[in-house]
Amino acid sequence: MVHARPHYRPGLRRRMGLWRDLAGLLLRTGLVFSGAPLRGPLQIRALRRWHTTLAGIVVAAAARNPTRVALMDEAGTLTFGELDLRSTRLAAGLPLDGPAQRVGVLCRNHRGMVETLVACSKRGVEVVLLNTGFGAGQVRAVLGEMRMDLIVADAEFVRILAASPHALRRSIVWTDRTPAPGAGPTIDEIVAATPVSKIAPPQKLSRTIVLSSGTTGRPKGARRPPRPGLWPLASMTSRIPLRTRHTMIIEAPLFHTWGYAALQMAWALRAPIVLRRRFDPAATLGAITAYPNTVLFAVPIMLQRILDLPEETRELYDTSGLKIVALSGAALPGDLATRFMDVYGDRLYNVYGSTEASWVSIATPRDLRIDPRTAGRPPRNTALSILDDEGRPVGRSTMGEIHAANELIFEGYTSGEPLRVREGLLATGDLGHVDHRGLLFVDGRRDGMIVSGGENVVPGEVEDALLRLPQIHEVAVVGVPDEAYGQRLAAYVVLREGAELDEATVRAHVQEHVARYAVPRDVHFIRELPRNATGKVVHRWLSSGPYPVRPEGRVAWPQHSS
Repeated sequence: MVHARPHYRPGLRRRMGLWRDLAGLLLRTGLVFSGAPLRGPLQIRALRRWHTTLAGIVVAAAARNPTRVALMDEAGTLTFGELDLRSTRLAAGLPLDGPAQRVGVLCRNHRGMVETLVACSKRGVEVVLLNTGFGAGQVRAVLGEMRMDLIVADAEFVRILAASPHALRRSIVWTDRTPAPGAGPTIDEIVAATPVSKIAPPQKLSRTIVLSSGTTGRPKGARRPPRPGLWPLASMTSRIPLRTRHTMIIEAPLFHTWGYAALQMAWALRAPIVLRRRFDPAATLGAITAYPNTVLFAVPIMLQRILDLPEETRELYDTSGLKIVALSGAALPGDLATRFMDVYGDRLYNVYGSTEASWVSIATPRDLRIDPRTAGRPPRNTALSILDDEGRPVGRSTMGEIHAANELIFEGYTSGEPLRVREGLLATGDLGHVDHRGLLFVDGRRDGMIVSGGENVVPGEVEDALLRLPQIHEVAVVGVPDEAYGQRLAAYVVLREGAELDEATVRAHVQEHVARYAVPRDVHFIRELPRNATGKVVHRWLSSGPYPVRPEGRVAWPQHSS
């Protein structure tokens, strides 16, 4: 195994193809025809000065379409011109001293967060996106490891931040309100006190650090490339038909790779975004009804919550203007894709990727109709290979580790941990196979493979089988230590309301539909699965029961420090 950064260095013929892809992007998305043509040179000049950083995208959009709406949230609307001016004043007024500064951002989805991200990009500082689902212990651990020079946070997180030593949080800017006298300024106060209208591009481009989900261990910081260019957008739109005329509803958290990517893609298309601090399925349907030509960026659990609404509630909303639902962040469970498309039409696109690899493959509605579990096919200019333990490609329908490369592979971990790379392809850590139709299937985590009594078991296969039982609403299957077999399977089952099911039926179903050695020896019936803020099940919390129930009937999951 070679420990080096994955590379994507196309030859002359491929480079010519990339430029053709870029031309195709400008034409098919409507970018060429969006905005006043006479302002085109201003846009190009802005991109040449600021590059395709987040700041550059906003400055260029403001140059071409200053009065076009950039975002809508609970506080109202902001145009690209207003966003450019406010972020410039915020960048100039941030209380930072000297170069090589690092800013931690602990915010939900709203204008304060995106203004901060643009301002940091204009200032050239490194940004760490903190997970709003972290407990005090996890926040303390990340702050201690990464040593922020400044924290920008929502006032609701004051108690979590207060649990960290003062040396780790000595300077804080609040996005919405000051939680206590002398606690630090707000964004609005900084903007009002800094009457500047121009700022020079930074000598060093800003980098963004995205934290891995931490579902199996402590979150790791992954550095994103500072200026991705337009080719990643060309790759994504080769499989997902995003357009400049769309209104982008971003429900996926902006601190997550998928939410941040949605923000970048939307503003690169000069399309308005809709943000809301907390996901509410009925409110999401209301937003789809309120705006024409909508695109919903979400994580799979959000679709499940929408389908869980009573049918009479869902029928109150007109979703005919919904053009695309783009998912990422977690595997699609069971037949969720087909159930959603049966209700809302064949508009679902599922992106398989990771914090490190960005995207690997995209499943279109046609792919998902063939098999709702598929991760689809690689988009343009993306390399994919399934390799065995010796680094050799495996045949069709044979499981191996997924390796990939594209134009937006991350730059490395902040810890310096080496990457696992073979022939320029990054190891994703996932097991998978490509079937006879060329469709990719993700079979589970490489480190999540269970070896029980000498037999290899993929928990995801057992989960898919159990989800076909009509009584089961959600399920997670994990490996737990076993003295006799090394490991055994444990199933954590959430039943549908009013349904009844016993352990014997669960085991018999798995034996019939998977294999005898895949039968879970432990079956736990619980009220809900523990999920992080992006909707991923946190498997390491499952084995830390017992699970006391709160008065409102929800499971009280333990809060771990790592």
